[in-house]
Amino acid sequence: MILPTKHLEPERSLLGVGADCLRLLDRPKTISRLWDDYKTLRTGSWLGSSRVTFDWFVLALDFLYCIGAVRSIDGVLQRTTR
Repeated sequence: MILPTKHLEPERSLLGVGADCLRLLDRPKTISRLWDDYKTLRTGSWLGSSRVTFDWFVLALDFLYCIGAVRSIDGVLQRTTR
């Protein structure tokens, strides 16, 4: 689930979805804006065939929050800097 397996493609693993989210967080964004950007990223690439639901997207954001990669301030997500 977190890491890809032989039954779960890398772009659908939480690590893969989280990596895409971090790439898209070049500036602070709301979750809905990040979701729209993520869907656009997936539609415009060869990864478009691999469906990621909003629930899976939120799980990836939860994972990023738990490892300290993102934070939420006033409803806006941003990457943490260390």
